[in-house]
Amino acid sequence: MHCTRDRAQLMPGPMLVLHDTTEISYGGNEGGIGLLSRVGRKTICIRAWPSPLRDCLLGIAVVKFWTRNKFKGTNALKRKIIPTRVPIEQKESIRWLQNVQQSTALLGCLDQCIHIGDRECDIYELFCAAQELGTHFLVRTCADRLCGDGTRTVAQEMGTVRNGGMHKVEFRDKNGRMCQAELALMFRCLRPLPSRAKRSRYPELMVTVIHAREKDKPKGRDPIDWKLVTDMPVRTRTEAFEKLRWYAMRWKIEVFHYILKSGCLIEKSKLRTVQRRVIALCCIISWRIFWLTMIHRSAPRAPPEVAFTDDGRFVLIKLFQQWRKPLSQQSRLADYLICLARFGGYLARAHDPPPGNLVIWRGMRRLSDLLLGAQLAKNCG
Repeated sequence: MHCTRDRAQLMPGPMLVLHDTTEISYGGNEGGIGLLSRVGRKTICIRAWPSPLRDCLLGIAVVKFWTRNKFKGTNALKRKIIPTRVPIEQKESIRWLQNVQQSTALLGCLDQCIHIGDRECDIYELFCAAQELGTHFLVRTCADRLCGDGTRTVAQEMGTVRNGGMHKVEFRDKNGRMCQAELALMFRCLRPLPSRAKRSRYPELMVTVIHAREKDKPKGRDPIDWKLVTDMPVRTRTEAFEKLRWYAMRWKIEVFHYILKSGCLIEKSKLRTVQRRVIALCCIISWRIFWLTMIHRSAPRAPPEVAFTDDGRFVLIKLFQQWRKPLSQQSRLADYLICLARFGGYLARAHDPPPGNLVIWRGMRRLSDLLLGAQLAKNCG
């Protein structure tokens, strides 16, 4: 975590702090460990800054683990209580606030931190906590709160806002295909109200609501419909487009979870007593794999020393002496990463896309084995 802070302090620009949760289930393992459903919230820090190192992944700011004591009957319990009347301290949602507080305290750059979350983060207490800390938030909303004098909802107010312009975005659908969508953009500064049970504890806030949705219904997929709320000022279309781009970067934490489960195979671990330590270690490994994959695309001409040790570069140079593009002392970072990906099955053909996370992961695993063997041979020689 402290390494993340040190990297953050060295780089300029706004710092996007991405929040998300995932569930890790240990079921059906031959080791007899039984069913252990651990849920973890993770916070990844990203600097959104101009080229050549655009959108640099800085590291993990906070990881929080917990095990639910009770799984059955939770939906039935919601029918007996009013969730908005339960204090935040008695709900699992308190962990979102704790992550915001801990990550902000670690990174220190209060005014530059923008905490970004999906609809799970649509918590009024979180908005107030960010304001008290002097930091910022950008959250996709799901609740339609009352606003202003309490006679109209946020959705009703946004229904009267004129179209502020059109914005094109590119994204991948559920099948991995590249798609393009044209979004109609609306934004307005509003004053949402906390629920009646919370008004004695939490103040009213002035926020900016951004609504971006596709004008025409697309074929074969659901239309994009983003409703975002932020405490940062949005006065122009350019500022609104910037917030959309920042929120679109939230998918990076989903890729991080994919690497953790499909690359590190954390759910197949059969250890009995140190599961959380293993998860914490694999979180660091997953971040590094993701960072290597992204830096190959954003800074291919960077020096290889930023990613490889002297021993790692030496092994790669020796192993790829007979390749059509042998490595040398003048080779850049992209050349070394291509060789690393070849260990993982990457073909490196002329028209192949850049190597992905899984081939980088498999290459790193093989390189680690080779470095261990080289070290043993050196010690025994």
